[in-house]
Amino acid sequence: MVKFIYKIATLFILLIVMLLSLISCEDVVEVDLDSAKPKLVIEASVLWKKGTTGNEQKIKLTTSTDYYYSNVAPVVSGAIVTITSSTNTFNFAYNSASEDYNCNDFEPIIGETYMLTVIVDGETYTATETLQAVPTIDTVEQNNEGGFLGDEIEVKYFFQDDGTTDNFYLIQFNSNFNLLPEYDVINDQFFQGNQMFGLYSNDKMVVGDDLTFTLHGISERYYNYLNVLLGIAGGNGGSPFSTPPATVRGNFVNQTNPNNFAFGYFSLSEIDTKTYFIE
Repeated sequence: MVKFIYKIATLFILLIVMLLSLISCEDVVEVDLDSAKPKLVIEASVLWKKGTTGNEQKIKLTTSTDYYYSNVAPVVSGAIVTITSSTNTFNFAYNSASEDYNCNDFEPIIGETYMLTVIVDGETYTATETLQAVPTIDTVEQNNEGGFLGDEIEVKYFFQDDGTTDNFYLIQFNSNFNLLPEYDVINDQFFQGNQMFGLYSNDKMVVGDDLTFTLHGISERYYNYLNVLLGIAGGNGGSPFSTPPATVRGNFVNQTNPNNFAFGYFSLSEIDTKTYFIE
């Protein structure tokens, strides 16, 4: 009898020890991670919407930050920001309310080459790009039997490619059911001079939802950059202008210290937009 009670007591103690061990596994483990030196992030997409003057443009400067410890990128103020064309220089002034740099007299010219210069903390960053034209979005079609199983709504918008040159496009989709826009890039390699289209499908779409299509004309170099960026993002619809999980070099060159490169890309695009309501 005594041996039996002793065995029960021993098992009980072992059970308590095991439970304490499991509980201890739930403790939070603090890991000290190395922090990289913050890098300048330049968001500089000059967009000229068809039918507008395109004179109002903005550029945003931030710095990279620790991935796990901050959801807000620190804003950079006090920089000197200019864009220079073959005939003019456009100054961008810092706006403390919107926390970006604004220009109200920009002159967009298709085929013109522009140079962006950013001077901050004693270092000068430059990038050069050419303003690309874009076709007009012609028509929109809806197919209620799209998707792999034929049970999704698909929407196509069509545009005419210019057959006299190689063209590259950034396609942007904004909707009322997704917080962030979704992107894709295409070129006219197999559609030279023919009608092309952008296709959108999402199982969240229902009758009454709205989609806004934006077609950007972009350079081949910017197309290649976005292709890599979207590939890293995994095609999950995230913004291609956020800091990626791997280093992707844009077209900025630090003229003062080449090793201290900036994230981001300077691009100039004519754009066309069309909003469609799901029927």
